[in-house]
Amino acid sequence: MSEPDATPWAGWGTPPSPRYETLAARFRPVFARIRERAVSRERERDLPYEAVGWLREARFGALRVPEAEGGFGASLPDLFGLLAELGQADSNLPQALRNHFGFAEDTVGSPTGERRTHWVERLTAGDLFGGAWSETGLATVGTFETRIHRSGARWGLTGRKYYTTGSLFADWIDVVGTGEAGEETSVVVPAKAPGVEVIDDWDGFGQRLTASGTALFEDAPAIGEPLPTADRFPYGPAFFQAVHLATLTGIARAAAGEVAQAVRERNRTYSHAAGARPSADPQVLQVVGRVHGLAYAAGAINQQAAQAVQRAYEARAAGLPEAEAHAINVAAEIELAQAQSVLTGLVLDAGTILFDALGASATSRRHALDRHWRNARTIASHNPRIFKDRVVGDYAVNGTEPPFQWKIGQMRKN
Repeated sequence: MSEPDATPWAGWGTPPSPRYETLAARFRPVFARIRERAVSRERERDLPYEAVGWLREARFGALRVPEAEGGFGASLPDLFGLLAELGQADSNLPQALRNHFGFAEDTVGSPTGERRTHWVERLTAGDLFGGAWSETGLATVGTFETRIHRSGARWGLTGRKYYTTGSLFADWIDVVGTGEAGEETSVVVPAKAPGVEVIDDWDGFGQRLTASGTALFEDAPAIGEPLPTADRFPYGPAFFQAVHLATLTGIARAAAGEVAQAVRERNRTYSHAAGARPSADPQVLQVVGRVHGLAYAAGAINQQAAQAVQRAYEARAAGLPEAEAHAINVAAEIELAQAQSVLTGLVLDAGTILFDALGASATSRRHALDRHWRNARTIASHNPRIFKDRVVGDYAVNGTEPPFQWKIGQMRKN
């Protein structure tokens, strides 16, 4: 019996753009190397420094930098397609790079100037950026406890952050805090600078290798001038959610491939089974087919959502009138909220029903199939879909616009 087609896009639909296959061919060998040890890294909680290093060497972080500036000029649908492929290899990695691509997206769409030139050069060189925005505990609405302040001739940063995903692997950290005038602003600090400590204390049951723990800053040196968060890319909420959707799509595809392989290799069956082998049992094959169908639907939603974010980027790049650009950003936020609500359920279902095809032995840590559900459940708990359903409903019924990230950045996770 011939093996199923292993081409990444086989069975998943049309690639996002005509140039996608050429672009993806550059990175698929890296994805393949990453996939080889994905299960053992997960089982042993071995942080993926080596895998991140391979991506850095391949300049994967320069995907969105225009070709004229030394990058790859990927569209947003291309980016989210590649993140789904990376997530299929190891779902920890697209999430670990989520803050990097958010910083890159804000940078490449910024007005021409010294700040943009400086950071585009670092992106082109392959540098990676982490993020430190969220804070735990009590805080006054409208402010961050983390302070950005003058420190001699430079700017400094003092505070404590959590959910600093990817910062442990990064060269630079994009930090949001409260400025001297009480404004919400942001700076970039070198990840290895004096006064910066990133701690691997993330203890979630899923996405365990994303380094989403604590970062401490004690008069850490900032590079350049602070940037008010109000000046950052307005479609940020939709963009960051789209990264989660791409990661979830990758999880679903990985689950589909692994359950098919496990059934193909399995000899043991049940006295009440409908076939002599699991691979000939129509009920088992139905489960495998269902998981593949769920993964296919997730990918289709991921691509559709990516188009909405692309339109928001184009509105910013074209300098459209504020009212027109705002309407596009609202539409993108609503589309991503709708996509999140449905896609999340599809992937969680895929990670659950795959066990019906294999029985109790599939729960063995040797197979590590449980990681698909754990990882999907963890990502699905970011910006929970119940809130997104409410946002969509309120917009549909009352025309209430969704809250945008930079307007509610002061809200804290408990």
